[in-house]
Amino acid sequence: MTVDWYAARAAGVVAYVLLTGVVLVGLTLSGRVQLRSWPKFAVTDLHRFGSILVGVFIGIHVLTIGLDTYTPFSITQLLLPFTSTYRPVWVALGIVSAELLVAIAVTNALRTRIPYRAWRRVHYLTFLVWAGSAVHGIGVGTDSHAAWLAAIDVVSIASVLGALAWRILRNRVGPVAVGGAVTLAALAGVVLVVAVGSLPHGSSATKHRVAASVPTGSVADSFAGSITQQNGSSAALVSVLGTGTGARALSVRIDLVTADGESIGSSSLQVKDVSSGSICSGTIDSIGQSGFSGSCSFPGGAARTVSGSWQLVSDRSVSGSVRLGAA
Repeated sequence: MTVDWYAARAAGVVAYVLLTGVVLVGLTLSGRVQLRSWPKFAVTDLHRFGSILVGVFIGIHVLTIGLDTYTPFSITQLLLPFTSTYRPVWVALGIVSAELLVAIAVTNALRTRIPYRAWRRVHYLTFLVWAGSAVHGIGVGTDSHAAWLAAIDVVSIASVLGALAWRILRNRVGPVAVGGAVTLAALAGVVLVVAVGSLPHGSSATKHRVAASVPTGSVADSFAGSITQQNGSSAALVSVLGTGTGARALSVRIDLVTADGESIGSSSLQVKDVSSGSICSGTIDSIGQSGFSGSCSFPGGAARTVSGSWQLVSDRSVSGSVRLGAA
């Protein structure tokens, strides 16, 4: 099923948005801002409850990634930085951020038993958690170049950097200077999103290793899997997840939005060569009751044509074959 993949992406985005809100509320509390409609104890409770929700959604994010069978992660790869073969640098940032968040949560639970100064210094690590999460999301997210997620990244990073500039300078310089610093900080956030988004999503070593393992000839395999459809008011999301059953073991994932069951509004195609771990990502060009065709490219840039045939085994089960064209 594809629910784990969607749940992992959704939980990661929600956790990041909540974390951004927690950081902004924390800056408001530390700046001793008085809100007419919100007494301080209410803002404090909001900050505490938001922090708990962040932990919950990060837990869901990690759990569903561990359950996803298409790009599997072992327990070691989920806990230790730089052990994953999938975008290791960006994944490592997420792991370190999550583990720092656990350390902060422990000190919060022991707040009455440790010196206030020590607790406060550890609490400052929240900024590192937020920064690591922001870069992790931009670098590793499968939707990182989508307009809606780019908008979330820009608003979140610009808001936090602007609020941080306000918190540092509000009692040191005049209102005009504070306004200028907040504006510059917000613009720096926009530049950061663009800069990180333009970086390669994997290390050079990983790219060379993947490029070396990409099949050069035509490769075909049979698969068995599931098909799901989620209907909306004007369109439907159809997802197919197939696991290779032949010697080559090519797995395939197809997600497409369709308005009438035939025409394609948008699509996503991934074919994974299980033997090497390399993934060819692209889009669907045409689809019908008996098969599909499309194109994809491996991380090193090698482009392939993709074609396949299938048949329904039951309402939600499908079997068929998939072929990667020669280089």
